[in-house]
Amino acid sequence: METIKPVKIPGIAWDIAADIHFPPNFDETKKYPAVLSAHPIGSCKEQTSGNVYGKAMAEAGFVVVAFDASFQGASGGEPRFLENPEFRVSDFRYVVDYIQTLPYVDPERIGVLGVCGGGGYAFNAAMTDYRLKCCVGITAANFGRLARESLSGFDPVGSLEKMAKQRTLEAQGADRYIFPFLPPTVDEAKKMTSDPDIVEATEYYKTSRGQKPCGATSGLFSFNSAALAWDAFNHAEIIMTRPFIAVIGDIPGGFGAYRDGNEIYSRAASKEKELLVLPGVSHYQLYDEPNAVKAALDKVLPFLKKHLGDAK
Repeated sequence: METIKPVKIPGIAWDIAADIHFPPNFDETKKYPAVLSAHPIGSCKEQTSGNVYGKAMAEAGFVVVAFDASFQGASGGEPRFLENPEFRVSDFRYVVDYIQTLPYVDPERIGVLGVCGGGGYAFNAAMTDYRLKCCVGITAANFGRLARESLSGFDPVGSLEKMAKQRTLEAQGADRYIFPFLPPTVDEAKKMTSDPDIVEATEYYKTSRGQKPCGATSGLFSFNSAALAWDAFNHAEIIMTRPFIAVIGDIPGGFGAYRDGNEIYSRAASKEKELLVLPGVSHYQLYDEPNAVKAALDKVLPFLKKHLGDAK
């Protein structure tokens, strides 16, 4: 049997593209614990959520489902490049709907892992879908906060005004405005800023290190307004009850994962929670740098084993 199986998962009105990663010596007569793996903002399932963390979790004995967000990657949905947190979290629920029907998945032992923005969405999904038994955030970022701050030039009201005008123009027939999240080259990024997140993101997404055909690193500006009113950790003090581990590096950058990791750890009602701070590690080292990834997995895999168990 193949180690990765592409599938189409029915969503709200279109299919969600996903890859199922199978453990070694997979036996379809057994019941396996499963983990959803969610990609970063502007990314796709073939990048860090699939080819790094998805692969490692599968090798550790889990059935892993790495999936593309609606409107992005190989998933359906129009218009393209839409980054709407409500749809993003809804995708998790449809993926759970699907995988809990698979004969080799134990529906009572499903967890979730997300990287960067996917980590923020993973926390929100674990707060609002209790079929998810535990959560892992890898350098998790709260896209709502990011949208209100750096993505809007720290002027969320002005940004909303511009989005309103642009959406009206597009509804009247103007071309859609797709804005780039990153500079086109590493040299351009270094000229623009010394922020490690921007420079290292460009190195990851715009070079052979991490570049993939569906890794768009772009967003539809006029449809981004929903994000500015959204908070990944809303009501975490009451409804975030699931065990979790948040992994961050101690080198802070403009995308704010260091801050967000500390925030969810301090706010969550979960009785079992851990904040793993890796010294000398940056946001993008946790995407694929072997030593940083190993340090994360050395904690994450035992955590998942504890809460989801082994195949039976």
